[in-house]
Amino acid sequence: MSETPNTTAAQTSAEPQASRRNEKVGLVVSTKMQKTIVVEIEMRKAHPKYKRVLKSNKKFYAHDEQNSARVGDVVRIREARPLSKLKRWSLEEIVRRSSLAQIADDKTAAATEAK
Repeated sequence: MSETPNTTAAQTSAEPQASRRNEKVGLVVSTKMQKTIVVEIEMRKAHPKYKRVLKSNKKFYAHDEQNSARVGDVVRIREARPLSKLKRWSLEEIVRRSSLAQIADDKTAAATEAK
């Protein structure tokens, strides 16, 4: 009985740990700060009595190390340790780029080439 290896411990260590940190997907509404973005999350919830679906918005401050997100992008943010008074989230990935951000990038690239 002691000769059989404990396979359950070996299996759990080989599997990647699922993160317990909360993730949200939302729209970037501001990038005016350095390494910080403001992400607005729209939540839909049915009213307990009237069953009408209500929308509510909440803004989260997220850390963006490379300043890669632009206004209008859809991003995924993940819970992190407190980084400042308001920042408790970090940018995980950019789900979808905004078409307005691509046009602005093209204009800035054209302006630098013209100089």
